[in-house]
Amino acid sequence: MKIPLTKYGFPQVVVFPAAVFTAMIVVGLGTMTLLPGWAIVSIEAVLAAVLIWVLMFFRDPTRRCPAESNLLLAPADGQITDIESVEENDFIAGPALRIGIFLSIFNVHINRAPCKARVETVTYRQGKYINAMNPQSGRINESNNLGMVRTDSPQDRLVVRQISGAIARRIVCATAEGRELAGGEKFGMIKFGSRTELYVPVSSRDTQYEIKCLVRIGDKVKAGLTPLVKYEIRDTDDVETEN
Repeated sequence: MKIPLTKYGFPQVVVFPAAVFTAMIVVGLGTMTLLPGWAIVSIEAVLAAVLIWVLMFFRDPTRRCPAESNLLLAPADGQITDIESVEENDFIAGPALRIGIFLSIFNVHINRAPCKARVETVTYRQGKYINAMNPQSGRINESNNLGMVRTDSPQDRLVVRQISGAIARRIVCATAEGRELAGGEKFGMIKFGSRTELYVPVSSRDTQYEIKCLVRIGDKVKAGLTPLVKYEIRDTDDVETEN
């Protein structure tokens, strides 16, 4: 069976399996007279499991992303660990809903755009490497912020933050300022365990829309498939009252 592997995984997707495969050959041929058969089989089994895991980590499954323009899709696979209102002053410039996703070493690690959007800013920041399950990691860990503006209505500002974890040491961002992304389009990954956050304004700039969060803490999500937020048309009476 063919395993689709991401181009973002190079050179690790070549170097790591080659190193493990070489180790398997050395163990098999070099320890035949030094270790009992059960020990050799056990070591080979562990190395084979590591080889399979490395290949699976860089898997890149084909996905058909929802086309609804009123949805914001998950930018990463994983588990929702926190949902809260925060002040996002760097790009959104105001109150924002932050949805944090923890990616374990067994998740697909491809990052995808939450909707059709234009990349306005890409900001890399050095930092620490604490456990990515900790919500504080988004503030102090190495990270990469993508400031985006929706190209569909409402044209709100969004932020997707790629965050390194305790194991991850390599953020890949394969897009640039000025580029337009389709909803669910791949734009990078974080290697070996990480965290991804989505920031969306608490109130849309277009008052006829209200923002509804569709997930809860503990939910499992998939990048480009699971809706996190939905834009809903407000009742006419509510809009008139605000105006």
